Amino acid sequence: MSNPPIAPGIDEARRRLLIAGALAAGAGIALPGCSSSESPTAAAPASPPPESAPTTGVSRTMSTFTTKDGVEIYYKDWGKGPAVVFSHGWPLDADSWESQMYHLAANGFRCIAHDRRGHGRSSQPWDGNDMDHYADDLAQLLDHLDVKDATLIGFSTGGGEVTRYVGRHGTKRVKKVALVSAVPPLMVKTDANPGGLPISVFDGIRAGLLANRAQLFLDIPSGPFFGYNRPGAKPSQGVIQAWWAQGMLGGHKNTYDSIKAFSETDFTEDLKKFDVPTLIVHGDDDQIVPIDAAGRASAKLVKDSKLIVYEGAPHGITDTHKDRLNADLLAFAKS
Repeated sequence: MSNPPIAPGIDEARRRLLIAGALAAGAGIALPGCSSSESPTAAAPASPPPESAPTTGVSRTMSTFTTKDGVEIYYKDWGKGPAVVFSHGWPLDADSWESQMYHLAANGFRCIAHDRRGHGRSSQPWDGNDMDHYADDLAQLLDHLDVKDATLIGFSTGGGEVTRYVGRHGTKRVKKVALVSAVPPLMVKTDANPGGLPISVFDGIRAGLLANRAQLFLDIPSGPFFGYNRPGAKPSQGVIQAWWAQGMLGGHKNTYDSIKAFSETDFTEDLKKFDVPTLIVHGDDDQIVPIDAAGRASAKLVKDSKLIVYEGAPHGITDTHKDRLNADLLAFAKS
C-alpha cells in the first residue's frame, strides 16, 4: 500500500521551504575539519537545464509515473542523445546528480534520474523499501520512457539498485554500467564477508535516525561522507546543507528501511550476471563504503570491468571530485 501522491505544487513548495531552512540553519553550525586529495567544493550553482527533452515531441524536464503497485516516481529527463540513467544514494534524491547530469547533458547525452520510492519528490509507501522493489521501479522507468542502449550509473545505494536491476532484468536495455562509491557486493560483515562492516554500525545509524533524524542528516555530511572529519579539510556549508535538505525530503520509514536494504543485501550473484562494459570508481579513503569490501571486491566479480581508484578520496566524490568524475563518466559514456 502507498500513501497518496503529493500534489506537484505542494511538493515543490515543501522542497523550497526545506532548502531555505537549510540555508538559514547553516550559519549556526560548527563543523569539524577534514582532508582529501582534492579540496571539496560546493555543488555547481543551479542552472536551467536544456529546454528540450527527447520524449514524444513535448518539451519537458521533469515528470512522474506510477508503478504497478501504485507508487508515484518523480524523474528528470534532460538533454538529447544517447541515454544515461542515474540512480542516487541514501538518503538523497536525483538532485545529488546535478553536476554530472548537467555536464553530460551539455555534451550530447540524454540524462535521466529519478527519486527512489520514499525519497525526494516520489511518494512514500509504507512497504516495498527494498532492493527488489527499487530495481523493479528502475525497470518500469526504463520501460515507461522506452529507453534503449542506456548507460546506467549508480552511486552508493544507487549502485546496489543498478546491480540488482541487472540481476533481475538483464541488460536488454543497457549498453554499459558504472558503479560509483557503490555498496555491492555486500556491506555488512558476515562469515563469508569478513571485510564488511559490523552490523552494529548500521544499528547505530538506525538508532540515530529514530532519535533525531535531522541531526543525523547534519552529522553524516559534516563528517565522514565527504571526508570533512579528516585533518586539513575545508568543509563546504552549501554541500552539507544540500545533503541535509535532500535527506529530510525522504520519508522517515522509507529511509529507515533503506538502511537494511543497502547494508544487508548480497549482490554477489547479481554482479556475476553483468555482461556489458562496466566502470567501477571508488575513493580509497571512503569511510562509508570501504573500497576493499566494495569497489575492489566488485571488480573481481565483474568480468572485464575497469576499476578507477581516486587516491585519498571520500565517499561523496560526486561533489568533492566532481570535475574528475564528470570527465571519467563522459569518457566512459562516449567510449
